[in-house]
Amino acid sequence: MKHARLNVAALSLAAALSLAGCKKNEPATPPAMPEPTAPAPAPAAAPMTEAVSVQGVSVGTVAAADKSVATQAVIGARDPIIVSVRTFGTASNVPVVATLTYQDGQVAGEQHVSLNTSGPDTTNITFSNSNAWPAGTYTAQVTVNGMPAGTAQQFEVR
Repeated sequence: MKHARLNVAALSLAAALSLAGCKKNEPATPPAMPEPTAPAPAPAAAPMTEAVSVQGVSVGTVAAADKSVATQAVIGARDPIIVSVRTFGTASNVPVVATLTYQDGQVAGEQHVSLNTSGPDTTNITFSNSNAWPAGTYTAQVTVNGMPAGTAQQFEVR
């Protein structure tokens, strides 16, 4: 009788296991949704782009009281060279770079200044040479905020 009870128990267990294997596949429960959180802060507004435009570039040796410089095609070997940049608009610490290049492509000078203005303005960048400037043709190029500004100016040193 003991064997009969074991057989009945074994059969019951086998039947229960086989019924569990035949059970229909139920759809899986969807993953739990994350707890709601506070909305993310809005991204910081991009800094305002400065609106400054170059009205002209001139090269000469003397600046007037209003900072204007009369363009000169020929400059003396011992004269200072003034690159004058006329701008209009608003700028705060905008980089201005003036580069003088000699006829053979060699950079004869480069200067960096910061433009701070809120209207029409003239920025003069003066190059001087304790020795005489070598005679030849030079080109003055200006960039404002990394972009070419105005027309490159050619002049001759004699």
